[in-house]
Amino acid sequence: MDRTRMSYITALAIGTTTLLVFAWWWWRRGKIYILPSKWRKVGELSDIFVFPVKSLGCIRETAIECTPLGCKSGWLRDRTLMVIDLSGKFVTGRQLPRMVQVIPNVAGSVLTLRAPGMMTISIDLAQIGSKTFKAAVWSQSVPACDCGEEVARWLSRFLLQEDTGLRLVYYPLDGPYRDVRENNRGFPLMEKSDAGAYPDATAYTLMNEASINDLNTRIEDAVVPLNFRPNFVVKGAEPLEEDTWDWIKIGGVLFRNVKPCTRCIFTTVHPELGVKHPKMEPLKTLKTYRLIEDPDLRPYTKDNPVMGVHMGLKGPNGVVRIGDPVYVGIADADPITSPP
Repeated sequence: MDRTRMSYITALAIGTTTLLVFAWWWWRRGKIYILPSKWRKVGELSDIFVFPVKSLGCIRETAIECTPLGCKSGWLRDRTLMVIDLSGKFVTGRQLPRMVQVIPNVAGSVLTLRAPGMMTISIDLAQIGSKTFKAAVWSQSVPACDCGEEVARWLSRFLLQEDTGLRLVYYPLDGPYRDVRENNRGFPLMEKSDAGAYPDATAYTLMNEASINDLNTRIEDAVVPLNFRPNFVVKGAEPLEEDTWDWIKIGGVLFRNVKPCTRCIFTTVHPELGVKHPKMEPLKTLKTYRLIEDPDLRPYTKDNPVMGVHMGLKGPNGVVRIGDPVYVGIADADPITSPP
């Protein structure tokens, strides 16, 4: 057998094995998807944001591992910590805009927080106790571990000017826990596996730079991607093109657009100053051209405009990097649920 034929057979065997492994992986998850047969490049990844504590500041990364729970790099995990009140309900920058001024850093297993006028504080996440209780995100119960008195007092003093009132909690699991929220059930591609730890809807959100630039032509005070707190930012696409994307690949990591991202008052908070825009921009302008009018979906989105997309990880874990090409599937394939 000549070398050319041998090389061909070897390549075919490797390709077949890869497909079998992928099919097995999806069978284990209970879903079989018909993936697009063709892809087109729409841009490249221009920014990666990780928010270790829900509603606090971000950490910019040049590369990040994508897991079912969200972005991860060692102990740095997206939105696996959260601020709650004394009743156990989550607290966000909607109520306390200054939360965005608390800047996190993760070195090894140590989380450090800094804020204007405050001494820094550090917590070793590896030393948090294993005792769990139930906190609440949008009235959904989620497991949580308390991070202790010292950081609770620190956050309360900065955000409430009180010694008590807030607690910091940590997500103790390695995978999603919550069901799809009632107001997201109008979007059939949403799955429980997309929920992440403490995000509002899914573990991954993506913004298109061109859509933000288009918005900025309509408002006086320009906004930046951080107004929308995405994980990924794409450059090179057409404005609002992301509305039509279905299957998405960043580098070699596979995602699916599972729903548009509805926007709220948090978009009006300046990501550095921690104050709301006096004219409620960009939310006010978004409502003039980004409301969903579909009568089947409007009961779920109501009067909340949309900008950007929520994504679910639909393939094995993988690493994405700044500069990675972003592809969109161009085949019109629908998911098939495998038999139980």
